[in-house]
Amino acid sequence: MSDFNTSDFLNPMNTQIWGNGRHLVRCVTVIPETHDVTTFTFSMNEPVMFFFKPGQFVTLELDIAEERIMRSYTISSSPSIPYSFSITVKRVPGGVVSNWLHDNLKAGDQIAVHGPVGRFNCMDFPSDKVLLLSGGVGITPVMSMARWWFNTDSEVDMVFAHSARSPKDIIYAKELEYMSTRIDNFKMHLICERTNVGEAWGGYRGYLNSHMLQLLAPDFMEREVFCCGPSPYMKAIRALLENSGFDMSRYHEESFGETPIKDVEQAEKHAAQAELEDLQPKPAVMLRIPEMGILQEVGLDLTLNEAAAEAGVNISKACGLGICGACRVKVIHGEYDMNHNGGISEEEIEEGYVLSCCTRVKSDIEIEI
Repeated sequence: MSDFNTSDFLNPMNTQIWGNGRHLVRCVTVIPETHDVTTFTFSMNEPVMFFFKPGQFVTLELDIAEERIMRSYTISSSPSIPYSFSITVKRVPGGVVSNWLHDNLKAGDQIAVHGPVGRFNCMDFPSDKVLLLSGGVGITPVMSMARWWFNTDSEVDMVFAHSARSPKDIIYAKELEYMSTRIDNFKMHLICERTNVGEAWGGYRGYLNSHMLQLLAPDFMEREVFCCGPSPYMKAIRALLENSGFDMSRYHEESFGETPIKDVEQAEKHAAQAELEDLQPKPAVMLRIPEMGILQEVGLDLTLNEAAAEAGVNISKACGLGICGACRVKVIHGEYDMNHNGGISEEEIEEGYVLSCCTRVKSDIEIEI
């Protein structure tokens, strides 16, 4: 930390730009936000500008109980503060990573992160008028967007509506209040499901509904909507907007980590079909990992991650959707089909790298982990 504010550190000639990949970063501050939510801020020893698109995320690589665990978290800070970045984490009962971070990570500790990546961001969907909807800790990506517009003196017309369980659960409450008093183009609305005994609350109560939406954003049909929160929250928001006739091409949500098949009947159909296919003989190919001395017969058309697991090799992954880039491996020989979601660059693809979670084996294949 001693060199962070020196002129040498801040010299633009010495500064590097953050890019998607694996980086070692150092925790510089730990900030309690609420009784169960904490912000962790990171930087590097050498000068690095952490530029990213507000709304994107990083994947943490942690060693917990002698096991390497990958977990993705949205960046809650703004790229307008370029020499550091932050994540905001809610402690989850029984959550291995969230509890470890709350109980163990402190200023000065070094960890590895992968990223930044993610298609949910405000730069790829520019608009003069936005509606930012969030529930619980889902506030983090839309807060990153709001901070970006606020810090850059943007003229974007923002309506920020956040839902929390109770007043004590509102994350960034003081900062949101400050932002709402400093500029005219930021309208903040807080909604609490309930109030606890002795709590005073003058804001909205209950759950966001069509009547409430009309009150807080009468012109919501004209806005670009960015939404993040628990799955039931986002499902309710989608239904509310669809029933209102909203143009859903202007709706964007943080969906990484969700099950790709959302329709229950379709999922059941796939499960029944998969069970039937399991009873049939399957074509096989050979998987080779020379560095580990592995030559194993595996099923054709498995993902590389599944094929490696059949060979007894665990390739770490986080999102499972080809977004975070944590499961990257290099294909030396063989045919494959990759269907990623932005977690790998064109340069990496040209060099033979793939994301094992979304790459299906089409022939005998050799990989390097």
